Amino acid sequence: MKKVLIITYYWPPAGGPGVQRWLKFVKYLRDFGVEPLVYIPENPHYPIEDATLASEVVENLSVYSQPLFEPYGIAKVFSSKKTKRISSGIIQTKNQSVFEKAMLWVRGNFFIPDARKYWVKPSVKYLSDIIAKEKLKTIITTGPPHSVHLIGRELKKLHDLQWLADFRDPWTSIGYHKELRLSKSSQKKHKALEYAVLNEADKIVVTSKTTKEEFESITKQPISVITNGYDLEHSGEVDLDKGFTISHIGSLLSGRNPENLWKVLSQIARENAVFRGDLQLEFMGVVSQDVMDTMYRYELGPYIKMRGYGSHAEALRKQQSSQLLLLVEIDSDETKGIIPGKLFEYMAAKRPILAVGPQGWEAGEIIQRTNAGKVFDYSDLESLKQAILAWYRAYKKGSIVSESVDVERFSRRALTEELSKLL
Repeated sequence: MKKVLIITYYWPPAGGPGVQRWLKFVKYLRDFGVEPLVYIPENPHYPIEDATLASEVVENLSVYSQPLFEPYGIAKVFSSKKTKRISSGIIQTKNQSVFEKAMLWVRGNFFIPDARKYWVKPSVKYLSDIIAKEKLKTIITTGPPHSVHLIGRELKKLHDLQWLADFRDPWTSIGYHKELRLSKSSQKKHKALEYAVLNEADKIVVTSKTTKEEFESITKQPISVITNGYDLEHSGEVDLDKGFTISHIGSLLSGRNPENLWKVLSQIARENAVFRGDLQLEFMGVVSQDVMDTMYRYELGPYIKMRGYGSHAEALRKQQSSQLLLLVEIDSDETKGIIPGKLFEYMAAKRPILAVGPQGWEAGEIIQRTNAGKVFDYSDLESLKQAILAWYRAYKKGSIVSESVDVERFSRRALTEELSKLL
């Protein structure tokens, strides 16, 4: 088998979507003649952990690790809660404390490209020995954090290697960059590093067509789109919820705040007493205070159920038991290419998706193409209201179903086969 070294920050016991892409690729690579080796941090700062994912790591996998210094550990001494929230991507846009403003400025201007920059130099030295020992000819880096790509860049300079850079998210165009209070000098440094990685990597993999088009304006290197996917073989069968549940799985950032949806639900609840008795809004994951404040302003508090973070297995069961699954993206041009990883698990769960996002949203196009649900932009009101009422009538008849098609091509095994062809 051909050996390939995968360099990733996120690995079990990390939770959340960042860990799953390469955990699943590693699971299936051997089926296509590739023996994966994995390099991870020895003492990472994971804002979310899911110990159950350790059971999905394949047997006899060679995993290498080295310690790293992360400044989040120092910041936690002053405010553990706010540090955890910022490191997980939940950036409060209103009523920021002086501490939060300072943390964002320091994070954006002192730690370029990110707070894991101190892992680069020791990793290059350590992995050079591993590359020689294992006689490796191919390495893969996956980011964010984009410091991981800098490890690949330095190793490429030192060794005769094929380097594939995988971008789970864009770099300088991602929405939260605007919140980091970057100086002009810092912005230029990010752009320069992004340019270097995109032009020095032999091959580039992205998760959306939009990101591919963006990167094609920066580099002539070959770029492939391999989306995230689903892998539900262990989820089992579950019963549907008795109530009219609209469930969101994962983080709801401050910008992911579909006020039109909250307004419509509030209207229907005021107009229909039976609907009030059936409605349940369930959230599994971190929800921004900005989003919570908006829902309470629309008097949706009685219908809200906060489940907190659950294991991946629990998330899969919640997806399958819900009447509707909520998918939300920030309303901006920069987010049109963001395809949340949970989309594919939503589709595989065979429950209708209620999606709210920007016009031209690539995730919305996938939902429409696969007939997996309905998509609305942030200005939709009447059409959104009619769709929810139609779903509610179907729910009362016990016939609310998903009629999605062509979902199988997003299975993790099928996507791993695509990846293997690049190696």
